[in-house]
Amino acid sequence: MERPVMRLIPIHRCEPGMKLGRKIYNEEGLVLLSEQVELTGGLIRRLEQMGIAYIYIADARTEDVTIPDLISDDTRRRVMFEIRSNFKRIMDEAGRKRNVVQPTMGKDFRNVMQVLIDDLGSHKDAMIMLTNMSITDLYLYEHSLNVCIYSTMLGMADGYNREELMTLGLGALLHDVGKTKIPVEILHKPHALSESEFETMKKHAELGFRILKDEPNIPLLSAHCAFQHHERMNGTGYPRGIGGEDIHDYAKWIGLVDSYDAMISHRVYRKAMLPHQAMEMLYTGSGTLYEQSKLEAFRDKVALYPVGVSVMLHSGEKGVVVDINSSFPQRPIIRVLQDAEGQDLKQMYEIDLSKNLNVMIAQVNDQFV
Repeated sequence: MERPVMRLIPIHRCEPGMKLGRKIYNEEGLVLLSEQVELTGGLIRRLEQMGIAYIYIADARTEDVTIPDLISDDTRRRVMFEIRSNFKRIMDEAGRKRNVVQPTMGKDFRNVMQVLIDDLGSHKDAMIMLTNMSITDLYLYEHSLNVCIYSTMLGMADGYNREELMTLGLGALLHDVGKTKIPVEILHKPHALSESEFETMKKHAELGFRILKDEPNIPLLSAHCAFQHHERMNGTGYPRGIGGEDIHDYAKWIGLVDSYDAMISHRVYRKAMLPHQAMEMLYTGSGTLYEQSKLEAFRDKVALYPVGVSVMLHSGEKGVVVDINSSFPQRPIIRVLQDAEGQDLKQMYEIDLSKNLNVMIAQVNDQFV
């Protein structure tokens, strides 16, 4: 489904009277707020308290531009239900010191992966953008879905067949399942972890492998994705400190997008980054933490400047990203709305940065609303 593209702005720049441009979902994948809901001061504060860093607002100047939803609302609901119900069950049983026995878990996740692969297969050439904004009590659920979407899209771009996509997707969807056995006070601590707490947190990779390795309908390779997603090329990762070719390709993809999604997600202890900022951080680990060829493939698939984000050009003119060039994603199409003095243009115009290489994005401008 295609929806009008609105303006993507930081929550702290929202004002009462603005209207929501895209849906916001709760932890079950259900719609919490629909498009065109008018924002009030109280609602803005509530969204901020719930961890929303950016939202889309309606803007008549960009309502003619559309962007596809990569997965349907029904698919999102189904996937989030399986993640939430199964993860919570494991948490509850871990708290009671009982062994987790759920023979249908693997089958349930395979079923939702089939639907998710079908949805994403309809948008093979789409760029990886910021996902729909969600309010969630547990970052773990939304993060698991995001990493699965990104990893599956990268697998499609790399030519994986359906069974390979299934194995990769399941590994991505369940890469953090071991966190269900980490004490809640550590998992949700609002400040930096102590050294001993971090050592406990690091155990989630091996715990995830143990949960998944004997699950019916979960490939052993998917379990190894959970085991290896924090390993790094130079051997500085965990839990085993392996590197290079000892890390499976699937785990390399998942480790890369796991880091990326963590950076662009709001956390209690730090603000969310925008995609171009997160990509700069990832590139500091090119060849050492992350495989260079995979990082380059990821860069070419990510919309570094998402549709709807406000930018300032080196000329001082300000505008909004209205389209992405899939062959040159770092050079989007900009609709210029204001001149260098900040005055609204009587006649808006668009400039394709892939064809105007002398024009540069100077900054993503939080102050421009």
